[in-house]
Amino acid sequence: MKNRKLSFIFIAVLAVAALILALDMTGAIDFGKDDAQNVQYKDFVEMVNLDEVQSVTIGNDSVMFTSNGKTLNTSNPNYDGFVRDMLEHGIEVIDETKGNDAFNNLMDMVFNVFFIGLIAFGAIKLIQYSRKTFKVVRHTGVKFNDIAGMEGLKKDMMFLVDVLKNPNAYKGKGVRQVKGVILEGPPGNGKTLFAKALAQEAGVRFIATKGADFQSAMMSMGSRKIRMLFSKANRNKPCIVFIDEFDSIGERRNYAGTGIDKENNRIITAMLNEMDGFTANTGLLVIAATNSFASLDPALVRPGRFDLKYHIGEPDYATRLRLVEIYTKDKKLEEDLDGAALATSFDGLSCSAIEAVLNEASAIAVQHNSEISVQDILDAALKTGSRLASKPRTNKR
Repeated sequence: MKNRKLSFIFIAVLAVAALILALDMTGAIDFGKDDAQNVQYKDFVEMVNLDEVQSVTIGNDSVMFTSNGKTLNTSNPNYDGFVRDMLEHGIEVIDETKGNDAFNNLMDMVFNVFFIGLIAFGAIKLIQYSRKTFKVVRHTGVKFNDIAGMEGLKKDMMFLVDVLKNPNAYKGKGVRQVKGVILEGPPGNGKTLFAKALAQEAGVRFIATKGADFQSAMMSMGSRKIRMLFSKANRNKPCIVFIDEFDSIGERRNYAGTGIDKENNRIITAMLNEMDGFTANTGLLVIAATNSFASLDPALVRPGRFDLKYHIGEPDYATRLRLVEIYTKDKKLEEDLDGAALATSFDGLSCSAIEAVLNEASAIAVQHNSEISVQDILDAALKTGSRLASKPRTNKR
């Protein structure tokens, strides 16, 4: 979080620096100029002809003059006879350009070099920061035993990884490697955890990222980050790339939208190019997780790019029972409260919601110095915003 804040601050500084540089180079601003009212040059000439100007100070780009006690400013006409014309009207002339040309040119050069250097330095640092966002993990520390349910998915994905690690063996059997897999379903049901466990079980490198990592305040930086991601993944094959919140960058393209829409279009185009850029048997598998498959761009998720789609929904009874066993392993339930009753009550809750309820119930029980009771479960569900299917039954008669 700290690095991200620093990145945004740095981008803001660069934007201001670029704006100042552009204004200075176009003459829209002139550092060192006194704050004086501007008048058009034709009005200045009329004032000279009416003998209303007492003195002029000639600068590189402007002429500052006094008229009836007021200090005014106009543009420098830059013609050879200007000083002569002023003297003929009895106007005092101070020419600051003769002695300051070299100094002003030097200061302009220093100013421009400084800001151009700052912008270049910022671009380099931003690229370096972007590269650090995609960390290669060799051991995720999560195994399939840590995940309840998904047995069919585990079996299918382990086969895909075996093809990933042994492409030549399967190529002779007419089986090509799958490039991409979509995990679709409501949040909190273990899509991210499953991807980590798959990489650990398969013994391949793992790069985890999310859609928000590709969003940037700088135009085209999102597509550049896509290329950086796949470049790093290709250097660490065999490798699984996991992209969470995929719908935040893979939504249907809007060609008549805002600047943000255009940037998203560039990100999708970069993603298409990368998915088409690596062929079968390359040792690279992309897993994308989304809560809304229908919102994804059809060109992105078609077969040949993302060949398979799995729905990971709310856990069934057997999975809920296993979750209760896992999350109450170090917790004590009252004697008349068992896992089967809790699994029934938790129908409709996500895996993360079940964990949250049991954790809060345990905290309540600890405060009361007692075992977890039915009331603790009800209170925990209320605090975590989880709606139970029914009140847990007890073994009391």
